[in-house]
Amino acid sequence: MSRIRLPDGQERSLPEGASGADLAASISKSLAKKAVAVEVDGQLADLADRLPEGATVKIVTREDPQALSLIRHDCAHVLAEAVQELFPGTQVTIGPVIEDGFYYDFFRQEPFSTEDFTAIEAKMREIIARNHPFTKEVWGRDEAKRVFGEMGEQFKVELVDAIPEGDDVKIYRQGDWFDLCRGPHMDSTGRIGEAFKLTKLAGAYWRGDSSRQQLQRIYGTAWASKKELDAYLTMIEEAEKRDHRRLGREMNLFHLQEEAQGSVFWHPKGYAVWRVLEDYIRRRLDEDGYVEVKTPQLLDSSFWEKSGHWSKFRENMFVVPDQTPNTEEDGPVLSDEVDTWLALKPMNCPAHVQIFKHGIKSYRDLPIRMAEFGCCHRNEAHGALHGLMRVRQMTQDDAHIFCTDEQVVSETERFLKLFARVYTDMGLTNIRYKLATRPETRAGDDATWDRAEKSLADALTAAGVEFEIAEGEGAFYGPKLEFHLTDAIGRTWQCGTYQLDYVLPERLDASYVGEDGERHRPVMLHRAVFGTFERFIGIVLEHYAGRLPLWLAPVQAVVATIVSEADDYAREVEEKLKAAGLRTVADLRNEKINYKVREHSVGKVPAMLVVGRREAEEGTISLRRLGQKDQMTLPLEEALRRLKEEATPPDLRPAGEAQAAAA
Repeated sequence: MSRIRLPDGQERSLPEGASGADLAASISKSLAKKAVAVEVDGQLADLADRLPEGATVKIVTREDPQALSLIRHDCAHVLAEAVQELFPGTQVTIGPVIEDGFYYDFFRQEPFSTEDFTAIEAKMREIIARNHPFTKEVWGRDEAKRVFGEMGEQFKVELVDAIPEGDDVKIYRQGDWFDLCRGPHMDSTGRIGEAFKLTKLAGAYWRGDSSRQQLQRIYGTAWASKKELDAYLTMIEEAEKRDHRRLGREMNLFHLQEEAQGSVFWHPKGYAVWRVLEDYIRRRLDEDGYVEVKTPQLLDSSFWEKSGHWSKFRENMFVVPDQTPNTEEDGPVLSDEVDTWLALKPMNCPAHVQIFKHGIKSYRDLPIRMAEFGCCHRNEAHGALHGLMRVRQMTQDDAHIFCTDEQVVSETERFLKLFARVYTDMGLTNIRYKLATRPETRAGDDATWDRAEKSLADALTAAGVEFEIAEGEGAFYGPKLEFHLTDAIGRTWQCGTYQLDYVLPERLDASYVGEDGERHRPVMLHRAVFGTFERFIGIVLEHYAGRLPLWLAPVQAVVATIVSEADDYAREVEEKLKAAGLRTVADLRNEKINYKVREHSVGKVPAMLVVGRREAEEGTISLRRLGQKDQMTLPLEEALRRLKEEATPPDLRPAGEAQAAAA
């Protein structure tokens, strides 16, 4: 008999070789009917798999959260079968589960079209309705290569070769169709349901290698219920409306072009948003005791070799050979044998250590909070670039705190308060905190990691912050805090960073004189609140759908005339608004007011002050707010007072007003 432990601690004895299905049947008939898989010692497995002695086993039903990845995995297999039924001769490659769905890569001479999706989805429903069981077989390596070779599935032959010696070659059947797969799967195709949809087409290279075959990738999504699918599709539709690239065009904020891949051309309106954010965060840093520095763009490769970045991130760095003089007459030339390289900095850390090392530092000087709005460059792959969210040239609100071991908890707690204050001001309050712990490959001993992880956990607790553990997700040199922001339509973004580092000060020989008169290594805390300005602006644009709070909007008010007789009064209103500090333009064009309202609504201007003959005579304005049909008539001075208060950045408002505005 085999002894099996259930999640609630109960134990069951089953015959030797019993499966997950046998365990479910031993508990109840209803559970046996609903079971689709098992979780064995925390890992999903097939319902038909033999259960190991002493394992802790949970029966997984289709309604369980763990089943969602299985639904999507099964759906990918059904997609592949449907494509091969409809388009004979198509070769299948790989079809993994991804966030919110799945994809499958196909090799076919003729291109697919999104118009094919209707027929493919219909065939998928047909296959699901057949309700064929998923059955696992283990083949010999030579047999698998022979079968797939005879079928013309050359990509599968290559995948079999890539399976490590000693690992099983697993084949999953669904009816007559089969695929090479690690598994697991649910017990039948019928369990998938009909809450799925194919979403888009894309190109891909086999093995991600641009020198290999071009593949066609079909993306899809699948959910446990039609209600969840509909909610997801609505969110995707809303996300397309909020796409920061689209908003950037509509609001005339920025553009990107082929000749400067991964670098942003900021237009006056976009850079106005940037400047407001930079001024805001600089004031927050000033009041929190930071000193601001500026470091070089180009640094000798020796810095990066000592820091360890050269060996780990060299391929993501833009480097140029140092120029060596030949003769004074000839001027500098590039040497055939390059001994010295210069790199555009991908991060600011080593440069900040150089400033820390300049002069003797005492324990009395610590902590030193060193900030820089540092422009950095990273050679991201072309295919990974995505608007403002993934760029090659970026500016961070970067800072490094040099402190003693004893100051780590208090400095971390201090940063957490700063972070919460800033994100509250931005109207971004739905944030989950994670503590990312030691990865398998890491620098430093376990005692150091124990101390570092405990320091961050203690600080989170002291700050009253609930947090999760992200096991093994820390940096190679130390643990870190992750901040996961949920936006207005439920998407999650990782913002800001906070990393504890004992390694870099050691590698770059940074030290301070302790109270005992001896040299000690400082702890280095890497931190950013926004992260990069580019990505943060992109996130904020999408969160607010371009309708930025008045204080952050690039154009805060437009004064629009109804008739030309009001032009002089409109100019007077414009000047008073500008004098009050509002970013204002006057629209005196000979166009109908409804046309002007529509145009500035597309530009997401928060406030329109409409003036005509009556307003000019009475010294009033008609105030129309973005997204509202109604307008109110106010005396000009009252409108000025209201708009000036609302346009004041949160950190410059009285505490009560700032909290009310954020709420």
